[in-house]
Amino acid sequence: MNPGERRTTRILAETLAAHEDTFITLDTLLAPLRARAFGCVLLLLAIPNFIPAPLGIGGIMGSMIIVLGLQMMIGMEQPWMPKRLRERPLRCTSVHKFLDRTLPILQRLERMCRPRLELLTQRPVSIVTGVFLTLLGILLALPIPFTNYFFGLIMLAYAIALIERDGALLVGLWVLSVAILVLSVVFSSVVLDAMAKMF
Repeated sequence: MNPGERRTTRILAETLAAHEDTFITLDTLLAPLRARAFGCVLLLLAIPNFIPAPLGIGGIMGSMIIVLGLQMMIGMEQPWMPKRLRERPLRCTSVHKFLDRTLPILQRLERMCRPRLELLTQRPVSIVTGVFLTLLGILLALPIPFTNYFFGLIMLAYAIALIERDGALLVGLWVLSVAILVLSVVFSSVVLDAMAKMF
């Protein structure tokens, strides 16, 4: 990474510090990261999974991640998000808590990341990332208790990898995603078999 290029966590902290209102929209919070395209939007979608919100937020965010993944799969150069989501207001105190809670993880990811294997973060190879985001988005959208935080962490890692253009981290996330999907299929089969025996 260019030494003069600010890290994601610093940009977010500076944007929030400069905002004096009680609420801040997702669009305003992530505006300085707009040039980082898909990674920026994915970070936007990961944030609500760490902030207290009404039940069903996983389904909403999961659905949007599916849309984002599909956009990557069809080769779109820039992501599209509905205005309603971009202008969704968040309480600044809640965003501060999110940053405080995830800062160690984000900073650790940032220290690990640097531009490498950059071709893996670009089209057409980025289609692979789109496939995994779509499948993980489906899992996040399912009403499975206590999974928002776990999938939120994975989305944060994907977002940082895309923002920092780190193809090596992406490869590790692809492997982790395969493991999660396989375990999900196995677990679902076990549950279905158990239900079939009960009835």
